[in-house]
Amino acid sequence: MADKPNMAEIETFDKSKSEKTEMQDKNPLPSKETIEQEKQAGES
Repeated sequence: MADKPNMAEIETFDKSKSEKTEMQDKNPLPSKETIEQEKQAGES
């Protein structure tokens, strides 16, 4: 089957050759304070 990964490639993968990546949230959730401020602004 073509949709299954080749396990031989996974077993021979060398993690030392891969680069370290720093993860960052692209769209972080707003804080509780921000939500409350927006609720109050919408009510007035």
